[in-house]
Amino acid sequence: MAGPTTTTQEPVKTQQKCIAVFALLCCFAVLVALIFSSVDVWGDDEDGITEENCSRDCRISDTKDLMTSSIVLVETIPDELSLHMDGKLHTALSAGFHSLLDQAKHSVEVVSPVWELNSWDLDPAPAAAQQGELLFQRLLGLKSRGVRLKIASSLTNSTELKALAAHNAEVHFVNMTAFTRGGLHSSFWIVDRKHIYIGSADMDWRSLSKRKELGVVVYNCSCLALDLHRVFSFYWQLYEKDYIPSIWSKRVTALYGRHSALEVELNSTPAEAYVSTSPELFCAKDRTRDVDAIYQVIQSANKFIFISVTDYLPLVKRSFRGIAVTRYWSFIDEAIREAVVLRGVRVRLLISFWKKTHPLTFNFVTSLKSLCMQLHNCSLEVRFFSHKDLKDDYQLGLNHNKYMVTDNALYLGNHDWVGSDFAVNTGVGLVIKMRDSPQEGGGTILEHVQAAFERDWRSRYAKSLQGSKDQGKHRHLQWPKHHPENKEENDWNDPL
Repeated sequence: MAGPTTTTQEPVKTQQKCIAVFALLCCFAVLVALIFSSVDVWGDDEDGITEENCSRDCRISDTKDLMTSSIVLVETIPDELSLHMDGKLHTALSAGFHSLLDQAKHSVEVVSPVWELNSWDLDPAPAAAQQGELLFQRLLGLKSRGVRLKIASSLTNSTELKALAAHNAEVHFVNMTAFTRGGLHSSFWIVDRKHIYIGSADMDWRSLSKRKELGVVVYNCSCLALDLHRVFSFYWQLYEKDYIPSIWSKRVTALYGRHSALEVELNSTPAEAYVSTSPELFCAKDRTRDVDAIYQVIQSANKFIFISVTDYLPLVKRSFRGIAVTRYWSFIDEAIREAVVLRGVRVRLLISFWKKTHPLTFNFVTSLKSLCMQLHNCSLEVRFFSHKDLKDDYQLGLNHNKYMVTDNALYLGNHDWVGSDFAVNTGVGLVIKMRDSPQEGGGTILEHVQAAFERDWRSRYAKSLQGSKDQGKHRHLQWPKHHPENKEENDWNDPL
């Protein structure tokens, strides 16, 4: 009886083994597919540039170019603003963009929250729009030079992006509504994986002529450009997706961060640099968050912290079951308080006063200023940058800067210091820290940015927030007591 039973069981065991082997093969196939898609399909081409062979010394370009340094501060200062330049060479933002296009041989990758280089909706077209139209024509002309133009955007109905796509530009739409209900607010360029731009400017003719903008162009720094390209690649791979993949290519992993910064030579000066991003959902492996980068720069300051932003509002709005909830967003606000009170660092905060300034901004500013009441060796000053003619055109002369400079570091970003921006909108930041103590008159990028800040701080457009006993009803902007422009402009007080 035992014999037949054993014979019957053997086919059953064989069948079970086959099923088990088949299941293992299926799992193996799925795993291989995931690894394949992660490394080969989702990984964008890096043109043979690797972490091992990229350039860290950021040499001065040997071409006949307007720029003579490896890192250059670029600004837009509208003609309507009268700012004393202290005899320093001013490099226009538009010249920086054209210089990058002059350098381009293979690829130009652009991310911008706005595409309005042409004033097609204005009749007659303002003369100030000519710079934007010229830049747009040069972007159209990249095709004839054999240069690939790649654009990542969250704009679904942009006339300019459609026109560029018709001229062989590659445009990938990132559905930010599905991811965070925010927007793609990043603003940067990458050219040939060698040269980069990061700053406050959008691809908007106003950024080239009407708004006050600030950014940097870095030449021949392929290690830094490669890392920024990985941020671009992250956006690029989200095309036609409505979710963040659980497995990513190693080619979007950050190369450098706050704990492992890139050691570089910038204008022959030893420095450390890295790229940060936001929101947290868009931080690939090893990528530093913008708020952590800002916190590190504030924490490392020994003497001073100068901040210039369009808006300052440490609040974040969230929707919970259809109800909007606003809460205090403490990351940056508390870091500033700690630096001022506990470490005696001098802080100056320059905020724009314009049509969209949130009323609660003044409450937070008043709270910050109150920190130094009856405290020795405590210095926290706040001024508002405003232009008279903003009532006619709220973007005319608007200080659109978004940066912080200290005695040893620089943070240059895309976000205003508003909690909701960091929580739901994409942005990119660049941190540069001097490896040695900057020498006076050495001409480092930190000194150039510091000089730009002090120029704006001392200008006739920077006003202090003053008030009476009834602070809630009688706040106004007025000149500081010993301001150099006090006599000339003392009759202008803007009620808030």
